[in-house]
Amino acid sequence: MNTFPIGEAFTLGLGVYSAGAIACLASWRKPVLARHLCCGTALAGAILQAVAALLGILQGAPVRWAISSGVPLFGFSFAYDALAGFFNLASAILGAAVSIYSFTYLKEFEGKRNIGFFGFLYHLLLLSLTIAFTAANAYLFLIGWEVMALAAYGLVTFYHEDRETRRAGLLYVIMAHVDTGCLLLGFALLSQASGSAEFASFRTAAAQLSGGQQAAAFVLFFLGFSIKAGVIPFHIWLPAAHPVAPSNISALLSGIVVKAGIYGMVRIFFDALGVLPPWAGVLVLIVGVASAVLGVLYALMEHDLKRLLAYHTIENIGIILMGLGVALVFRVVGHPQLAAVALIAAIFHTLNHAIFKCLLFLGAGSVHHTTGTRNMEELGGLIRPMPVTAFCFLVGAVAISGLPPLNGFVSEWLTYQSLLAGYGATGGLIRILFPIAGSMLALTGALAAACFVKAFGITFLALPRGAASRQAREAPRSMLWGMGFLTAACVVLGLGITWFLPVFDAVTAQLLGVEVGANLISGNGMVLSTGTPKGGTVSTAVIGLGLLVLLIPAVLLVSLRARRNGHRHGPAWDCGLPGLSSENEYTATAFSKGLRMIFSALYQPRREIQAVFDVSPYYPKEIHFESEIEPTFEKRLYGPLQDLILWFSTRMRAIQAGSIHAYLAYIFITLVALLILVSRR
Repeated sequence: MNTFPIGEAFTLGLGVYSAGAIACLASWRKPVLARHLCCGTALAGAILQAVAALLGILQGAPVRWAISSGVPLFGFSFAYDALAGFFNLASAILGAAVSIYSFTYLKEFEGKRNIGFFGFLYHLLLLSLTIAFTAANAYLFLIGWEVMALAAYGLVTFYHEDRETRRAGLLYVIMAHVDTGCLLLGFALLSQASGSAEFASFRTAAAQLSGGQQAAAFVLFFLGFSIKAGVIPFHIWLPAAHPVAPSNISALLSGIVVKAGIYGMVRIFFDALGVLPPWAGVLVLIVGVASAVLGVLYALMEHDLKRLLAYHTIENIGIILMGLGVALVFRVVGHPQLAAVALIAAIFHTLNHAIFKCLLFLGAGSVHHTTGTRNMEELGGLIRPMPVTAFCFLVGAVAISGLPPLNGFVSEWLTYQSLLAGYGATGGLIRILFPIAGSMLALTGALAAACFVKAFGITFLALPRGAASRQAREAPRSMLWGMGFLTAACVVLGLGITWFLPVFDAVTAQLLGVEVGANLISGNGMVLSTGTPKGGTVSTAVIGLGLLVLLIPAVLLVSLRARRNGHRHGPAWDCGLPGLSSENEYTATAFSKGLRMIFSALYQPRREIQAVFDVSPYYPKEIHFESEIEPTFEKRLYGPLQDLILWFSTRMRAIQAGSIHAYLAYIFITLVALLILVSRR
């Protein structure tokens, strides 16, 4: 089999990323050159990696490379299989879109910040993602994983003068190293059982693991990958880091960096650990439900546009985990076809979320770029000066809300169908979880739609609330091209799902040994089904065509009436008031107040009202209103944990006495203890 094209494209892509990083660092004194090098070489590397990914997915059979390090267990081996190709394709799509967007976006850094260093970290991030997705042994994977964390830390703290940015960066790097520690222990356990650090050896060694060893490995990997993915309750770094990073980096962090955690779960849970017990799938499903519901509920309370999007990342990671949990349960109870459908739903939603969340963050970046604020309470009316940005953001909002006929609807629909099938395909108490999870997914979808009505309406509609919104202008052309590319991807992946489904056969065949793509397509390629007799069917192409048929006559009718009667401009009906202003508009706080009251047990809201009187207490001159919700996890979980660590550290300080004699005594006691332990063995 000729695998040279894949190897050539992959190697060239890595070379371009590496050369781009060095070139950006070398041109740090020339900001214009550094900006063009940063965007141009990253775009070229992303295109090469997209070619390699497509070839890897279509070829099916894995392609392997190995570079000897001369040290046992510490080799450098790559494996380009369908799963690696799929995640590298997502990384390449986002890398290309962000690079196009950044051609103009980075202009604001010229003369103010070191674009060369930014470009170095940017290329390093893309390079490390590619290495992590294609590594064939634990050693190389952990190198890529750690470099990815360090590069992301540098990019998150790019505005390091701000105290909030430094705190967010510190929180991110602490959580990143905790997840690396969990993964290191998990890989050590598998390497001890297999005698090798190669992923291929883990598959054969999985059968030799005892139940306790398998459970310990699963828990360690689930903890490590969940922290990277921002799963609740390990999510606290995500809404802190995403808003403070440059917007193009926020798009990459939410779009693909957190997906490295999903990649790790799929790679280890379905490929390295063998068939896991039922409780593992149930745990993943429950954690996914909690992350989806709580993520969208916290998003509803946010008025910072980028923090709102960050919490929606947590929500969508929860939806992905629901699909993975269902697939794990179906796999162990002997339903490989249903497991394949659930796995397709999870992996497809991974790609969809990467695309529309990157689009939304780029849209938020355009808003921040032109207005200088992320606070929705200071925005409004941006659809007039920024119509293209508003349209792209609206498409992303419809997609993330799971509304037809865009791509987010398709993957969520497949997740729904998997949950519905689970009630009849399982027994005992497990079957009760499926309808509960389905209802929670429905609640999540409804709340997500409400949240993006708020996000789009408060930001783009009505009248401007501040001077920045009144002076806003459309984003520059390259930023629009970057958003337009992702907008088109949302539409194409939604309407043309039946064209792309066969691509997932290579992944399901690799991980589950079955191919179900052909069973999910009916109606001459126009209808998507679940592949089961009692399952549902849907056609996004027909829905899209129906919406178009309804839209065209309405547009023609309005155009004909306008030509016949001409354009007449008049004031809007204002209920008899002298004139409406921005003070009469709905605010983000008012929009979400009803839900804040309904879910007050979770939010624990607090509000403070202060009135300033001039003459009489019955006629206030000013009213100051302040409202906030309790940061539950920070206060109830991480606050006590931090206090415990500080208390323990204070007690441990006594050991550091500064005496050389005490230190020699510690060494002597340790050696004696080790000798006793070895002699007993």
